[in-house]
Amino acid sequence: MVSRRLRITVVPRSVPVGPATVAVLLVLALVGCDGGVRGSAGAPGVRDPYFPKAGNGGYDVTHYGLILDYEPKARRLTGKAEITARAEQDLSAFDLDLKGMKVESVEVGGKAARFNRSGGQELVVRPRDDLDEGSVFTTVVRYSGSPETITDPDGSEEGWLRTEDGALGLGEPTGSMAWFPGSHHPSDKATYDITVTVPEGVKAVSNGELRSEVTKRGRTSFAWHVGEPMASYVATVAVGEYEVRRSKGPHGLPVYVAVDPGEAKASREVLGRIPEVVEWGELNFGPYPFSSVGAIVEREDDAGYALETQNRPVFPGAPSVELLVHELAHQWYGNSVTPKTWRDMWLNEGFATYAEWLWAEDHGGDSAQDVFDALYEGDYFDSREDNDAVWAFPPAKPPSAARISDSPVYERGGMVLHKIRQKVGDDTFYDIVQGWAASRRHGNADTDDFTAYVEKKAPGEDFSRIWADWLYGEGRPDRP
Repeated sequence: MVSRRLRITVVPRSVPVGPATVAVLLVLALVGCDGGVRGSAGAPGVRDPYFPKAGNGGYDVTHYGLILDYEPKARRLTGKAEITARAEQDLSAFDLDLKGMKVESVEVGGKAARFNRSGGQELVVRPRDDLDEGSVFTTVVRYSGSPETITDPDGSEEGWLRTEDGALGLGEPTGSMAWFPGSHHPSDKATYDITVTVPEGVKAVSNGELRSEVTKRGRTSFAWHVGEPMASYVATVAVGEYEVRRSKGPHGLPVYVAVDPGEAKASREVLGRIPEVVEWGELNFGPYPFSSVGAIVEREDDAGYALETQNRPVFPGAPSVELLVHELAHQWYGNSVTPKTWRDMWLNEGFATYAEWLWAEDHGGDSAQDVFDALYEGDYFDSREDNDAVWAFPPAKPPSAARISDSPVYERGGMVLHKIRQKVGDDTFYDIVQGWAASRRHGNADTDDFTAYVEKKAPGEDFSRIWADWLYGEGRPDRP
């Protein structure tokens, strides 16, 4: 690697030094040994329209190696994060997202690096040597403390949630920065190895597959591996006294379920249908995109919502079949095909909501058309307020960060998909939803990518009114 440190240019005494000469010297001082311009700092955010400080510019993370030790009684987490990334520009400094926690040391490329905290969630790192564009580098951060619970703009809680018998790490949209440093934006996906050490008798559940479980001197280490790319907001760690069930799904797919003992009986029947739901999902959406599946079921008071954490969604209490279908559909739409920005949330929630309608249609319930009609006529929800909320804003244009999980993103997002289905018929519709999942598998996409894909798959159709009225239009569209 070529060093890009400041060069000193010596000028003979006989040369007069005026303003022009000074300007030349300043330019020369910023030139590296190879004639290139000295590295600059990566941006402290990727300018997401709702969370502008989320993620970081100048590099792309490819792998996280997290070694965590948690003591539930003391509520203390000790962590070591090994973050492998590729520089996307010449870097003299870069940021990591980390909220709270005490940072004890930072190394880049095996050398101690300077660092400081900025703006409440930025860990600014200055490597000893500048990083060349295209180079792969590893940053090691050692940290400790009591991880924070973060309140979202909509009032819900995420980050590190303390439970009666342990803790639960949830990350949507930015909560993962409470328990490990990284580039916490959906556009920067990576593979993971997560090892969690807890007191013997307590279990630590995470994403992916359990590679080992080793007990030494009264403490047990659980090593989890995630081989497919994962956005940090669907990473999780659940610590507690769980009842674990293992089984097999379609094609021998490993199923790993961890259930709070108090929810074991109530959840057994529905969780037993995970293989059935995955098989149905493959029929409708294409091959299941990950190497394992399952669920984590906490007490009802431990989390205020379900979340599609990769490989095994988290549920607050025993889930219904409909909720299980919703969160497992996210494995295709949201976890494998991940939004480029938080503005594109309807691509997650609209698809998962429509999956619920399709499940009901295939299992003796209301058809998707019945649900669409009830929503349009204002008869779907029990209250007029909830029915009116469907039309509060267009699904592709939430007005603020506090509204990205509101009804239009879910129900009206599902209605957009149904309008496409009405337009093209079932054969082409299923070609679209399956092809979309396949073409963007383990990648990122935005609304423009989706509308362009639909138009490409049905070249003889005009979708302009659907986009204008149902996806981007204000209020309830006129029904043709």
